[in-house]
Amino acid sequence: MRHPVAALGIALAVSSAHAQEAAAPVANASQEAQPPTWNFSLAGYWNMPRQEQSYLSAIAIAERDKLHLEARANYEAMHAQSAFVGWSFAGGETFTYKVTPIIGFAMGSIHGVIPGLEASLAAYKFDYYIEAEYLTGSGTQTPSYLYAWSELGYRPVDWLRLGFVMQRTRIYGGDREFQRGGLVQLTFKNVTVGCYWFNPGSSEQVVMTNLTVSF
Repeated sequence: MRHPVAALGIALAVSSAHAQEAAAPVANASQEAQPPTWNFSLAGYWNMPRQEQSYLSAIAIAERDKLHLEARANYEAMHAQSAFVGWSFAGGETFTYKVTPIIGFAMGSIHGVIPGLEASLAAYKFDYYIEAEYLTGSGTQTPSYLYAWSELGYRPVDWLRLGFVMQRTRIYGGDREFQRGGLVQLTFKNVTVGCYWFNPGSSEQVVMTNLTVSF
């Protein structure tokens, strides 16, 4: 037979555990009652085409629960701006995913409605991201066009990401609509710096540096 003090300790521990279990729904209910918060990210890309003038493109994103808002500059075309609204679906544990259908419009040097999709997958140290959109142009000045960007990444450590990148774009003046290359990114807390190198070694190579801040 156990010592009476030990038995008393066990009884108190069991009573405490039952009390915590009884109180847990109340705590969870209060947590669920809290409204979702906003998350923001700002990203700048310094584009350096080998045979053309360098320029800056930018992306701003605001998300609240499943709501996704996005604005871009010099992205679909030079001197163009675009804005999007979307709705995200996410889930998974070991294998995680996030899919965000978006709809937006472009103005400035091009005009048109832009339906699109942003999606990411991750498992272990690997991840994949794809972004595709279709610019429904207005006449000969802005022809319709399918744009896509995709990344396949690997993180040997949390702060380092290596991988491959590909995009289909007409923003550069060369003959290549498909740009392929490699990427490297370094992350420290909420700041990520990266470098993309498209078409390495060719006359149409493009080097792109990136800075992203999330808050």
